[in-house]
Amino acid sequence: MSVDSKVCQELAEAGVATVYEAYGRRGLLDVDWIPIAPGRSAAGPARIALCGQDDNRAVHEAMSHLQAGEILVATMPEAAPVALVGDLLATQAVARQAAGVLVDASVRDSADLATFDVPVWARWRRSRGATKNERGSIDVPVTIGGTVINPGDIVVLDDDGATVVAAADVDSLLVAVRERLAKEDGLRRRWAAGELSYDAYGLRAEDEARA
Repeated sequence: MSVDSKVCQELAEAGVATVYEAYGRRGLLDVDWIPIAPGRSAAGPARIALCGQDDNRAVHEAMSHLQAGEILVATMPEAAPVALVGDLLATQAVARQAAGVLVDASVRDSADLATFDVPVWARWRRSRGATKNERGSIDVPVTIGGTVINPGDIVVLDDDGATVVAAADVDSLLVAVRERLAKEDGLRRRWAAGELSYDAYGLRAEDEARA
């Protein structure tokens, strides 16, 4: 299914933590991610390149399928600090108007990548090069950080990391995200006015009852 670009933008603005919580604490890609250009966010349907181990041929092939607004997800059977993406491949992602790039491996040329219009997230920064010997697979389900990503699932990225929402759940998830944001806005006003969450959540009363 296709997802409207405005919906993806709304999820990107809501952020990884809010989307993850609103989704019932599901979908987190639970590994350490480096935002190559901190302070940016992105969301879009996953375009997946499952590479051969230490090989990035599948990323080159995926570029021929990558569509505007998509998140390129590059991974391998085992995560390793091998550079699957550098400035030349990222240049193609910019030309294809991708929403972002998520590399479950290393990137290199990171100073250049930080200036690109398309934001990039990676597990490592490392110059170690990849081979181009194994074709790999395009648009197949992959598992990253304990979560399965299917082609077309919505990947959300920001400084907090990465999370994914099944394409079929986006409409209901968006309602939950809006409700959560509204609730948090109300709580933020209460805390700013001096109210304490320790009391509002009944935690003080519980602790005193146990004392």
